[in-house]
Amino acid sequence: MRSEIELLAPAANAEIGIEAVNHGADAVYIGGPAFGARANAGNAVADIARLAAHAHRYDARIFATLNTILRDDELEPARTLIWELYDAGVDALIVQDMGVLELDLPPIQLHASTQTDIRSPEKARFLADVGFSQIVLARELSLPQIAVIAGAVPADTVLEFFIHGALCVAYSGQCYLSHAQTGRSANRGDCSQPCRLPYTLVDTRGRVVAHDRHLLSLKDNDQTENLEALIDAGVRSFKIEGRYKDMAYVKNVTAHYRRRLDAILAQRGDLAAASSGRCRFFFTPDPARNFQRGHTDYFVQGRNDAIGSFDTPKHAGIPVGHIVRVALDHVEVETADEDVALSNGDGLTYYTLQQDLRGLQVNRTVRIGPRRWRIEPNQTIAQCPDLRAGTTIARNRDAAWNRMLDGRSAERRIGVRWSLQEDAGRLQLHLRDGDGNAVAVAAPNEFEPAQDSGRAADVLLAALRKLGNTAFVAEAEPEIAWREPRFVPASIANAWRRDAVFALETERLRRWARLPRKVPAVPPPQYPSDSLSYLGNVANAKAAAFYRRHGVQVIEAAYESHAEAGEVSLMITRHCIRYSLSLCPKQAKGVIGVQGTVRADPMTLVNGTERLTLQFDCKACEMHVLGKIKSSVLASVPAVPIRFSGRGTAR
Repeated sequence: MRSEIELLAPAANAEIGIEAVNHGADAVYIGGPAFGARANAGNAVADIARLAAHAHRYDARIFATLNTILRDDELEPARTLIWELYDAGVDALIVQDMGVLELDLPPIQLHASTQTDIRSPEKARFLADVGFSQIVLARELSLPQIAVIAGAVPADTVLEFFIHGALCVAYSGQCYLSHAQTGRSANRGDCSQPCRLPYTLVDTRGRVVAHDRHLLSLKDNDQTENLEALIDAGVRSFKIEGRYKDMAYVKNVTAHYRRRLDAILAQRGDLAAASSGRCRFFFTPDPARNFQRGHTDYFVQGRNDAIGSFDTPKHAGIPVGHIVRVALDHVEVETADEDVALSNGDGLTYYTLQQDLRGLQVNRTVRIGPRRWRIEPNQTIAQCPDLRAGTTIARNRDAAWNRMLDGRSAERRIGVRWSLQEDAGRLQLHLRDGDGNAVAVAAPNEFEPAQDSGRAADVLLAALRKLGNTAFVAEAEPEIAWREPRFVPASIANAWRRDAVFALETERLRRWARLPRKVPAVPPPQYPSDSLSYLGNVANAKAAAFYRRHGVQVIEAAYESHAEAGEVSLMITRHCIRYSLSLCPKQAKGVIGVQGTVRADPMTLVNGTERLTLQFDCKACEMHVLGKIKSSVLASVPAVPIRFSGRGTAR
């Protein structure tokens, strides 16, 4: 058996999801009308059903995100929604809250969200044993760590890993900074992204180490060069981040990874795509053209100090040239290459002398030389500080590129083979696809012998080649095996072809099967620990019952219950500011004159009146961001009500 490799793309809505499938996604994940970890990316069940119908034509799958922690009063609405999603054709449910597993669910496959914080083989094995068929690993893992987890879980457990898009600086599910400061909980799909704000870093003596920099902001994930290594480590589902991203992003990035994975599959007989059909693209994918903060492969190849996007959390763009002249109402730009064409509507960027990123919205462009352009921006030149000759200009919005992607940019077809056979004097049209589905459609009536045998064959061949508006493409010339040529009028031949195509589509849908729901292990496996702090994100009585049934004796309420009023870890991250600023004791080890002088003392992040303490766990190579919930949040944001006795043990 060949291992199936799944390319999993995001969708903010059904239209984007349909194009993700058309551009090569084997599966699409999308939020329903509630309980998804992207609060503003919800969709009606009817729209998800429409997406599922399109995806299933290609044996692609639809995963619905129900990956927030739930209050007790939300469990029944969540259960009702899950049944509606199942009836709509959703193939799997992405879950964070273990209380969901205690509900009366349809036989829908369950996937463990990245919010469940899967970093260890013990946690991965536990989730596999309680009924999860697919588990999303923490983004922070290295190749050796992934391989260890792959060896620890049952063979039928699919390991999923993020390969592209924005990176949360904290371990997913282990960040409470947004809720503490604004009352908007990341675990309930409403993160305010305080990690993208600028901070000043102060040491224990009050000295400023870094001023007004985005010290918790990371570059974007890009595993383009690590795909085969990830496959060899055990990853089988390759996930693109971006349920808030637009159509152009999803088309472009999905096409990019489809091409990369197809190249690997072509060389590996042990691997196969997880869905049907091949894509033809009408553009050359280039992820650099989409919003991105710079690229990093994060920790896959081990720790490195170039993961931060400290200067700006914005999209700086691709360099295109430099300023050669600044006038009162326009600038002149010389591009680095004659092939670079600027357009009305482009977004240009540059850095000021203080290294602040600024933007120019292009109102009108005029080419005035082979590489020189006159740019009239929407804003006045006076509103563009430090814009001067020699300034490097980048483009973060390519209007021509976006217009191209607004149109039809790909097609996806399933290869088929035609043959015409004659049995007992009756003609039959046979159609078979590459997945082994086959149909035979008898001729609608008897046909007279053809007077011109060559023309008779040409008419029939021309009809069978017309597959343009279907999901199919002929892999070879149709085989015609009649005892004698027959005269088949073109109109009848076309109708016969349509009947055969419809029959094949019907047969494909008939053979489509839901993904199996994994049966939990018996007896119930023991959770890796006998206690859970607020970091366990237990927000309802059914989740507490789940953990008690699996051996957890002490269960604290989720942070959103407001039981933790003092200073606690609001964020746990493998990103270490000390390491990124070359202030790590491990970096100083062995350096003459430096070793022993650098200590992992706490530091402080300051943003306005907000002060956060940084503690460094060098043994685990992790950083904790400590703080406490603001009194204004306690006063204005209702706590998630949880039926717990006191602060400690669940009832």
